[in-house]
Amino acid sequence: MSLFFEFVQRTSVLLGKWVSQLYPLMILLVFVVVILRYFFDAGWIWLQETILWMHALIFLLVAPYALEEDAHVRVDVFYRKWSKKTQALVNLLGALVFLCPFSLFLFYSSFDYVFSSWTIHEASRDAGGLPYPFISLLKSTIPLTALLLFLQGLSMSYLSIAKLKND
Repeated sequence: MSLFFEFVQRTSVLLGKWVSQLYPLMILLVFVVVILRYFFDAGWIWLQETILWMHALIFLLVAPYALEEDAHVRVDVFYRKWSKKTQALVNLLGALVFLCPFSLFLFYSSFDYVFSSWTIHEASRDAGGLPYPFISLLKSTIPLTALLLFLQGLSMSYLSIAKLKND
């Protein structure tokens, strides 16, 4: 396999595993928010927003890892019964026709959104919410995710072509 695609796959796996380690922290923070609210009648908006943004960060940065591990959502009613060659063809077409174009669209269309967030020093709209630059940093993960998904789609295409050639 190409060294470049091996690097893409390793990066997706390492980033996915690293970011997925935020789940226990997120669960703990939800527990803290519930305890604070129902037992002490207290709450902090910044803590609730941290949970929300942490969930978004996990969702965005684990997507390329899920694709690499073949754990993404797919309708397997037909797929699992097909031969490896047919599966490789479906993966190749899916990556080239849907995943890569969508990733490029998301990458380019998110620039204005991210740029304006950094330009206006976006912070939470709620009093006591997260200050600048946390929201801008999170929004910056959108084009990063799109780029990683695009590269993972190319890697998936490369592997599918290799499977089609070998069979």
